[in-house]
Amino acid sequence: MLLVTAANGNQGKLLVPKLLAAGAALRCVVRSEESAASLRALGVQEVLIGELFEPSMMARALDGIQGVYYLNPTGHRQERELGIAMVDAAVAAGVGHFVFSSVLHAISTGLFQHQFKRDVEERLVASGLNYTILQPANYMTAFELLPAFRDGVHKQAWSLDRRMSMVDLDDVTDVSVDVLINGGDHFGATYELCSAGWLTAQDVADAVAKVTGKPVAVEEITPDNWAKMWFGDVDLNSIPEEARIVRQICKFYSEHDHVGSVNVLRWLLKREPSTIEDFARKHYAAFLAGKKLERAA
Repeated sequence: MLLVTAANGNQGKLLVPKLLAAGAALRCVVRSEESAASLRALGVQEVLIGELFEPSMMARALDGIQGVYYLNPTGHRQERELGIAMVDAAVAAGVGHFVFSSVLHAISTGLFQHQFKRDVEERLVASGLNYTILQPANYMTAFELLPAFRDGVHKQAWSLDRRMSMVDLDDVTDVSVDVLINGGDHFGATYELCSAGWLTAQDVADAVAKVTGKPVAVEEITPDNWAKMWFGDVDLNSIPEEARIVRQICKFYSEHDHVGSVNVLRWLLKREPSTIEDFARKHYAAFLAGKKLERAA
């Protein structure tokens, strides 16, 4: 049986159905009965309701588990400690394979959330567990393309000329299924997951313009305005940790490119990964159909 954390988040909503289709038996931990009901409706065999990071729940969740897909709670003030506790608990439970969804260039110490994931990676590598570390680039997000679809303006909260590797979460979860189902082929691996292209804001705008058939401008917005796109029109003083992380991310991305190679993802998928144009085409159709474009987890 496999344990999937964050099973009703945006990763989980893609990953869980794919694992079930591959014949995997799953256990998931969620915080609400509503989330539990949606997972049971998909056919998830075991759903636990509660806070995963309570020691008793963590031990219960890991009992008898062969493989773990672990997504760290980004933005949580104890992200590092929770990730390390999860690795240690997996060791104690005798888990056979621990898959950690990390981040591209976890060694980038100028980013708080990268520091946390780097330390969890270090603990995992030293743990004695069979592990696989996935390092996806920034996710392509339909929600961030919404202003371009609706208003013809692609908005970005860091330097418009900086280059960024991105990746479609659909491709990431395809890789995750293979890694979890065929674990032994991936023990000890650390995989950078990047789509093709090192994208500036203009590159993204041009891709959307090809899809919509309309011109798309670019606009640099403030980090605080970007935060409000994600968290709603709230007083950022009420969410100081989230606001601090957003401001730091935007400062870092204004000062540095954040890029990687497509080669590993291409090899793992045995096909070309989705491009930003492919992604925009898929979600523009959803936008035209009146579907809500979700934020990414």
